[in-house]
Amino acid sequence: MNANELDAAGDPLSVERVLVPVDGSDESTRAVEYAVAIADRYDAAVSAVYVVGEDVVRGLESGDLDEDDVAENNQAYLETVSEIGAEEGVPVDTTIAFGFSTRRKTRHPGSVVLDVAEEVEADFLVIPRESHTDDEPDVLEKAAEYTLLYASQPVLSV
Repeated sequence: MNANELDAAGDPLSVERVLVPVDGSDESTRAVEYAVAIADRYDAAVSAVYVVGEDVVRGLESGDLDEDDVAENNQAYLETVSEIGAEEGVPVDTTIAFGFSTRRKTRHPGSVVLDVAEEVEADFLVIPRESHTDDEPDVLEKAAEYTLLYASQPVLSV
């Protein structure tokens, strides 16, 4: 690496937007804290995407879950995410995306994260690893594996 490859602060990495996928879990809140710290360090912004899992998507499509209730719960969590950023003076924008589709076989939590990363032009990803307490991997656990394999941006898995 030569001096021309360093940014103005002397870092070999330039970050303008950090993407953090969340699902309302303690692990995703921890990932948000890391994303905000990285964004603060690089004077960047954070984009948080709430990735809705397969069970919720199926429940919404079958009518077993109320769309307004799900949206309200997701939005309440995203407000918490925004507050974490505000405490550090880091701008945070939020969105919600389905990490599963009964109509598109190629829709996977990891592909959704990478699609959102491209849309928001993220330079850095912080992705939570879910705890391994269940036999079935959680939505962000699936996303972490995929993202670590296929992301073109640097990825921090916490």
